[in-house]
Amino acid sequence: MADLLDDLKWRGLIAQTTDESALRDALKKPITVYLGTDPTAPSIHVGNLVVLLVLRRFQLAGHHTIPLVGGATGLVGDPSGKNEERTLNTTDIVEQWVSRIKGQLSKFMDFEVATNPAKMANNLDWTAPLSAIEFLRDVGKHFSVNQMLNKDAVASRLEKDGISYTEFSYQVLQAFDYLELYRRHQCTLQIGGSDQWGNITAGLDLIRRVEGGTAHALTVPLLTKADGTKFGKTAGGSVWIDPEMTSPYAFFQYWLNSDDKDVIKFLKVFSFKSRSEIEEIEKAHLENPGARSAHRELARELTALVHSPEICERVEAAAKALFGQGDISELDEATLTAALAELPKATVKKGEEIPTWVDLLAASGVVDSKSAARRIVKEGGAYLNNEKISGEDFRLEKSHFLCGKYAVLRKGKRDLAAVELI
Repeated sequence: MADLLDDLKWRGLIAQTTDESALRDALKKPITVYLGTDPTAPSIHVGNLVVLLVLRRFQLAGHHTIPLVGGATGLVGDPSGKNEERTLNTTDIVEQWVSRIKGQLSKFMDFEVATNPAKMANNLDWTAPLSAIEFLRDVGKHFSVNQMLNKDAVASRLEKDGISYTEFSYQVLQAFDYLELYRRHQCTLQIGGSDQWGNITAGLDLIRRVEGGTAHALTVPLLTKADGTKFGKTAGGSVWIDPEMTSPYAFFQYWLNSDDKDVIKFLKVFSFKSRSEIEEIEKAHLENPGARSAHRELARELTALVHSPEICERVEAAAKALFGQGDISELDEATLTAALAELPKATVKKGEEIPTWVDLLAASGVVDSKSAARRIVKEGGAYLNNEKISGEDFRLEKSHFLCGKYAVLRKGKRDLAAVELI
């Protein structure tokens, strides 16, 4: 079990620990580990997966794991590096999000395994019964305001626009969570993102002061991309786990489109392949990066994990079909809609004459002009639903619309546009 730390180091998944040698000794037998996730949206996103999959690695290594959803802390909000206060959500909304996120966490943790099933927790269970006086007397008295002010997020806010007592108190609530899990489940390790170090060590100090006990902390680096942009973001926003918020097709494409400089790092962080397997993939990637084999391995594994192997097969088939490597007519409407959602689009109204291929490609914005579209036809690079067209005056008909709704224009090998019948 102690080899888990070496594996996490190789994967670049350790930012900070307390006493590493003591933690290594503790991991020689099963311990209890927890990770907190606040319900700040109706779904978790791929950024949350970085630490969540570390919790999964602990369970696979034989340890007892507690995924905690912050029904209480989600009502308060963790102070971030941003200048402004978070918008506080209503109790009803937070309850709904807690329920949704619990279901999502269940995809990644095993609650049925006989030896070390995961245990779901909600910090509202032990926070709600406390009165304000009890909380201040029994918990608040153990905190030094001087130490709390030194937390980076708090200090940066104080230098600018200030911070409310509500967000300032978040550290106390999270520390109380660690104390309660220590008492109830003998939990001796909390993991989190590196921005949570101050909150986690506050919990260690509270356990020492109240119970005279010792525990551990481990944080994971915040993941960055080679181009300096924030991981987990696209032009359309966050990449969510919920298929209604980010379609499985878009999810697959996010990983498939990873930068060549990032793909091996992402495999180490997110894949459950062994070190030797990843090193073999890396070797093949370096020898022939154009084949994008590493990207496909990453996209397949994450899409299968988050959605299902069956859905992964379906969206990969859709991706291939769009570029002429499969029968595009076999795609179901939901998959086709998702696959075409991010493409340049032209629309045709029902009952009106359907324009020519040239007119529609120009209308989509893929080319600057109709003359440019005509040139593509002459050069043999014009396709409709993967079938080559040869005439500049080729006009679409209703029968060309897949699922009675969409047609796919392709310029050359890779430039696509959608036509929607509305």
